[in-house]
Amino acid sequence: MAMEDPDTKTEVVLLACGSFNPITNMHLRLFELAKDYFHETGKYKVIKGIISPVGDAYKKKGLISADHRVAMAKLATKNSDWVEVDDWESCQSEWLETVKVLRHHHQKLLSAGVSNSLQDAVPITKLGRKRKQEPNRHEPIKKKSQSVPQVKLLCGSDMLESFGVPNLWKLEDIAEIVEKHGLVCISRAGNNVQKFIYESDILWRHKNNIHLVEEWITNDISSTKIRRALRRGQSIRYLVPDVVRAYIEQNALYGAESEDRNAGLLLAPLQKHASDPGARRR
Repeated sequence: MAMEDPDTKTEVVLLACGSFNPITNMHLRLFELAKDYFHETGKYKVIKGIISPVGDAYKKKGLISADHRVAMAKLATKNSDWVEVDDWESCQSEWLETVKVLRHHHQKLLSAGVSNSLQDAVPITKLGRKRKQEPNRHEPIKKKSQSVPQVKLLCGSDMLESFGVPNLWKLEDIAEIVEKHGLVCISRAGNNVQKFIYESDILWRHKNNIHLVEEWITNDISSTKIRRALRRGQSIRYLVPDVVRAYIEQNALYGAESEDRNAGLLLAPLQKHASDPGARRR
């Protein structure tokens, strides 16, 4: 049987945006589930995973400082050979729509592709010898096609279903995400995500660019439950990486006081889109 040519596979970068307040084992598990799914299709090669914590300007209730959330995410991914943390989004003074974060990472890959092409095109010369003009010596070395990897948004079913929340997302942003980038949605077996896609004209139109991955080994860990356990003085061991648990304890991060942070404030997207006619409405 002929072996598959890895160069013919579409390269994929998985981008997860969210609060990561704090990062949990479930967040890390999403990346593994998505990677397995793509590799099992035989059509894709996942080359990188990116965790992009939201900035403080998101104004979500109980959201602790981005510095701490980024630090915990970096500790959690320290031993990963393919998932990394990017703090560009969290460093912005204003809240950014998810589509802008996708554009940023796509642009970074484009720029990297251009610089790699230029590097390959540099003439090869040996030190200490006179340079001889050789035919085609200056042409790029074609190791593989220079196609830019696709950046796909990795999420759980709750994020996908949040597309239906009035004023939370702009219709044109949803369209751009699913049309130009693509979604990888991890959902529990029996979840009604397909019904949600069917009931949305935009999602249905681009359903071929929405990859649904069923999570057969159910995992109900959430950041909200982690914070609740911490407020009550209960153990969170085996729910988050040990290094994250140690960091939380050392910095006494989550308690009744931190949970009240941003209380009474309107979430940044709701504030921004409330008067925007392009925002998502039922």
